[in-house]
Amino acid sequence: MKKDVTLKESMFLLVVLLAIIGTCIIGLGLSPQVPILISLGAVILFAKFKGVSWEIIHKGIQNGIMPGLIPILIFMLIGALISVWIAAGTIPTIMVYGFGILSAKFFLPSVFVICALVGITVGSSFTTISTVGIAFFGMGQIMGYHSALTTGAIISGAFLGNNISPLSDTTNLASAIAEVDLFDHIRNMMRTMIPSFIISLVFFGVAGHAKVLSTGAQIDELVNTLHSSFTISAVTLIPVLVLFLCAWRKIPAIPTLLLSIASTICITYIYHPHTSFVEISNLMQDGFISHTGVESVDVLLTRGGMQSMMWSVSLILLALSLGGLLVELNIIKTLISKISAFVSTKGKLILMTALCAIGINILLGEQYLSIILPGEAFKPQFEELNLHPRNLSGIVANAGAAFNALIPWGVSGVFITGTLGVSTLEYLPFAIFCIIAPVINILLGFLIKEKKSCRTA
Repeated sequence: MKKDVTLKESMFLLVVLLAIIGTCIIGLGLSPQVPILISLGAVILFAKFKGVSWEIIHKGIQNGIMPGLIPILIFMLIGALISVWIAAGTIPTIMVYGFGILSAKFFLPSVFVICALVGITVGSSFTTISTVGIAFFGMGQIMGYHSALTTGAIISGAFLGNNISPLSDTTNLASAIAEVDLFDHIRNMMRTMIPSFIISLVFFGVAGHAKVLSTGAQIDELVNTLHSSFTISAVTLIPVLVLFLCAWRKIPAIPTLLLSIASTICITYIYHPHTSFVEISNLMQDGFISHTGVESVDVLLTRGGMQSMMWSVSLILLALSLGGLLVELNIIKTLISKISAFVSTKGKLILMTALCAIGINILLGEQYLSIILPGEAFKPQFEELNLHPRNLSGIVANAGAAFNALIPWGVSGVFITGTLGVSTLEYLPFAIFCIIAPVINILLGFLIKEKKSCRTA
C-alpha cells in the first residue's frame, strides 16, 4: 500500500458503504447480494486509489472468505439433513407429537424454552433452528401465528442456549479471546441471561395470547394428513437422538450432521425399502417436494436440499469478501484503535466494546470476527481499568454472536432466512433475546462499582 488509510478516509468509506447497503436493502427492498457487490466494487476502487496492488486485494478477499468455508459446508449439510428428515418422517413426527403436547395458548413461550434447552444441549443455534425449529415453525403457521413471530421465538431460544452452552464454538471463542475459564465465563453470563430469559419469556407469553386462527378441526386435518403421507413413529426420532449423543461426545458439527444424515437414510430404507439411490441423491440435492394434496402441508414441507442453501452461500461469499478487504486495508483496525484511545470509564468501555462488535457485525457480517476483533482491540483497556476479563468475554458474546442473527447479510441472518424463509427485517422485532441481551449487558456495565481492584467485578 502506497499510503496508510487515515481515520477520515475510513469513516468516509464506511458511511458510503452503509448508505449504499441501507438505501438498497431498506429503501428499495432489494436482496442483499447486489448492494454488497456494489459495496465490494466501491472498496476495490478505493483500494486502487490508495495504490493497493491486485495481489493485496485478492489476498484480502481470500482471507475474508476462509473463515466462512466451514459454515458454508455446514449450511449445505443442513440443507441435505432437512430434506431427508422430512422424507423419513422425522420432522412430521415431531410436529404430530408436538400438537399432542403443546397448547396454542402457551405455544410461543414453549417454543422459546424448548429451543433454549436444545441449544444448550447441542451447542449450536444453527442445528436447533434447522431441526426442531422447522417443526415448530410449521406448527406455528398451522395454529395461525405470524411466521415472523414464531421465527423470533425459535431464534431467541436457540441463541440463548448457544450463548451458555459449553459445547458452543462462539462461547468457547469468547472465553478464549478474553483468556477466561470457560465455566467462569458461562457463570458470569448468567447475569445477562437470566433477566434476558425472563423478559423474553414474558414477551412471548403475552404475544402467545394473540388470536389463534386455526381450529381443532384444522389441526386434526393436518395430523391426519401427516399420518397418511409420512411415517409417524418414534423410530424416526433416532436421528434426533444421534444429534444429542454427538453433542454429548463433543463431536464436531460436520461429522455430527453426516452421522444424522446417514442414520436418517437407513430409517428411510427400513420403511421404504424400494427407494433408489438416485431418489435419495436427488432428495439431498434438490430438497423434498410434498405431494399430500393439502396446500398448507405441501407449502410447509416442500423444503431442504443443498441447492436451497445456494442463495445463502452466495450472500455469505460476497459479505465475507467485503469484510476481508476492509480488514486487509486496516479500515476496521484504524477505527477501533481510535475509539479505544478515548475510553476512560468502565461503563463507556463496555458500551464501546458492544458498539464495535455490533458495527463489525454490520460491516463484515461475520460473528467470529465480531468477537475476535473487539476482544483483541479492547483487551488492554480492560486490564488498564482493572476490569475483570470475563466482562469482556460476556459483552463480545452478546453483542457479537447473538446480534449476528439481526443482520440481513450476516452469516446467522442469512442462514435463518434460507432455512425458515422469513426475511431478517421481518423477524427482527421479534428476536427479542438477540436485542435485549446486549442492552442488559451494557446497562450492567455502568453499574460496576469503581474500585481500585475490580478484577472480581
